[in-house]
Amino acid sequence: MIYEVNGDILLSKAHAVAHGVAPNDDFKKGLAYSLRENWPSLYKDFRNYSHKNHPKEGSVWTWMNAEGKKIVNLFTQEHSRGHNSHPGKATTSYVNHSLKELRKVIEDEDIKSIAMPKLATGVGSLDWNEVRPLIDKHLGDLKIPIYIYTEFHKGQQADEPN
Repeated sequence: MIYEVNGDILLSKAHAVAHGVAPNDDFKKGLAYSLRENWPSLYKDFRNYSHKNHPKEGSVWTWMNAEGKKIVNLFTQEHSRGHNSHPGKATTSYVNHSLKELRKVIEDEDIKSIAMPKLATGVGSLDWNEVRPLIDKHLGDLKIPIYIYTEFHKGQQADEPN
């Protein structure tokens, strides 16, 4: 069940938040920056994971905080080209592969609900009209609530139907 909502995704009651990043992202822009500010250990653990595992575009990495909130990092963007350079652009191919992997994570880890932004359309620069059908294809038949935050309103909790 996919719902489009407006509000601050950091205030979501969803079991997990998914967002797009590059494999060696610096978390300095968009939702990644907000997540880094909210959970500094996420970024530290992400850097450690990236350094040790050299993740590929189209894969995912899940992080969980002490309270049980999960952040699913979808590698929807190309690697940055050098140290301290910005991540590359997203591609629909990377989004497609990441969403396939996200579905596996949802099923394997028994995630009860998930929130995500308009995936790969901000820093990733993709057109929402190309991304939304991929979300429908890979996640649309799941029996859990999927909240897509279509408009950001800082400090405002979205009305997330159960």
